[in-house]
Amino acid sequence: MSIYDFTVKAQDGSEISLGDYKGKVLLIVNTATGCGFTPQYEELQDLYEEHQKDGLEILDFPCNQFANQAPGSDEEIHDFCTGRYGITFPQFSKIDVNGENAIPLYKWLTENTTFEGFDKNPMGVMLTQMLKLKDKNFKDSSDVKWNFTKFLIDREGNIAARFEPMTNLKKVKTKVEEVLA
Repeated sequence: MSIYDFTVKAQDGSEISLGDYKGKVLLIVNTATGCGFTPQYEELQDLYEEHQKDGLEILDFPCNQFANQAPGSDEEIHDFCTGRYGITFPQFSKIDVNGENAIPLYKWLTENTTFEGFDKNPMGVMLTQMLKLKDKNFKDSSDVKWNFTKFLIDREGNIAARFEPMTNLKKVKTKVEEVLA
């Protein structure tokens, strides 16, 4: 199975084939509008503006699975993101990334990557402690742990990297540029 075999639901409810993105470098992100990481939209938009011409597409999948931080409708979420952060990259319908209702794309992404832990910064330490309270073995699963987890896909449709939410966007940008080259 390839990433290009998946279809996803656009914000308007229509089906979009990821095959439409063949030859592009993709940064797939599960997002939320009420999260401490929400300001990453600004840096993601900057990255998109700088590298869309080089073949980068950022695919935004709002998700409400983490502390109810994306409670709005698809339209409300889109209005917030375009109004506050001016995003112009594709934003899709709200999804689940984990569990029995996870969309097939995210099942594939998590089955083909591993969770390598959070950075040792204050947010990483806080998330580790919080998740450990719910499940002391949370590190053993490849599930998405929180909003703004990013998956980088190369031009051939291979997973090139997985970035946890608090990974510095400069590190993400460096890897994106490496994959674009």
